[in-house]
Amino acid sequence: MLHIKPIISSLLRSKSAPVLLLLQIMLSVAIVANASFIIHERLTMMQRDSGYAEEQIFKFNVYNFDPAIDNLEQNKIDQQILRSLPNVIDASSANMMPLSNSGWSDIYSDGPDAETAKQTPSFAFYLGSEHLLNTMGAKLVQGRNFRPEEMNDSLDDSGMLAMVSQPLAKAIWGDESPIGKVMYQGESPIEIIGVIEKLQGAWINSDNFEYSVMQNIDFGGQSANKTYMVRALPEHIADLEAVITKAFHAENPNRVIADFTSLSDLKKQTYSNHRLMATVLSMMVVLLLLITALGLTGMVMFNIQRRTKQIGTRRALGAKKRDIVSYFMVENYLICIAGGIIGGLLAMQLGQQLMTLYSLPTLPSVYPISAVVGLLLVTTLAVIIPAVRASSISPAMATRSV
Repeated sequence: MLHIKPIISSLLRSKSAPVLLLLQIMLSVAIVANASFIIHERLTMMQRDSGYAEEQIFKFNVYNFDPAIDNLEQNKIDQQILRSLPNVIDASSANMMPLSNSGWSDIYSDGPDAETAKQTPSFAFYLGSEHLLNTMGAKLVQGRNFRPEEMNDSLDDSGMLAMVSQPLAKAIWGDESPIGKVMYQGESPIEIIGVIEKLQGAWINSDNFEYSVMQNIDFGGQSANKTYMVRALPEHIADLEAVITKAFHAENPNRVIADFTSLSDLKKQTYSNHRLMATVLSMMVVLLLLITALGLTGMVMFNIQRRTKQIGTRRALGAKKRDIVSYFMVENYLICIAGGIIGGLLAMQLGQQLMTLYSLPTLPSVYPISAVVGLLLVTTLAVIIPAVRASSISPAMATRSV
């Protein structure tokens, strides 16, 4: 039998230790539930499919110091050099790098009149040559890519075309195909000619992270300083740094080639705070569970020492070992369940506060429930060993002074 009533009576006679343990369990459940939810959110965020061939992409910057340089022509020459190098899959100029927390954003409108036109959500705004799509490794699911003869050199040029990410297309047009639709950048019309399955932006915490546009502007010719994006197999990337630097200096020595960075390294750097948070919270969860388990173990061991004669007497009166073990296990479960129920309610309230203060999603009830179940498992392991030892107390040893 469980003998719940005498166990509760015993706990009420010595309130301080059970009450402190109850408070500890309540706080542990509340904190562990919310911490586990935040860890899951961060891990899910870091594992999002970007749509890019992340391990194959790197970028570098070119700083030109020749005042006589023709930027437009030099940009075309540089891209030809890159694409002609061995082990280079493709290359393009680029105005920004994805997943970098830095870049360009813009909005379109559905008409030239700013007063009556409806604006789109903001999106990441990628500019590059007709090779940018393949360089990124992105997948076109509707329409087509830019043709070489369609490329512009400036935002002021006419004949603007764009490819949009599928999430942005759905946000603007729903299930209707965007191909052939005309949007406006100020008074300049832009025809939508393609839809890219996935094209994440630069700002990983943005609500519009999945909204991106690629426009037919080879931006590398706009400035003496340029950024180029290159795609190659991972095993060739390290060697290409020296090869590219040598090839560019052979063509024009009056410039600096620097800042070689892979997209995977950029992503790791951008997500570093989220990774750190997940690590710290994981350590905190383990520490809280360990402290709670040690607290229960300590209470059981103290109760064993305090009740040695009582245990021995019960054994002498015919109590079996499993009765002694079940006594301490039920005592543990009563405290854990009571603390878990109150802690679960506290966890939901704490989740509401975090949702208000930090724009987190609502805490699903599965997390408090899982925290309570996990705590029961941990405390069972913590209590069962001293409980088994208590059941092994000899009646003769326990009642020797009676």
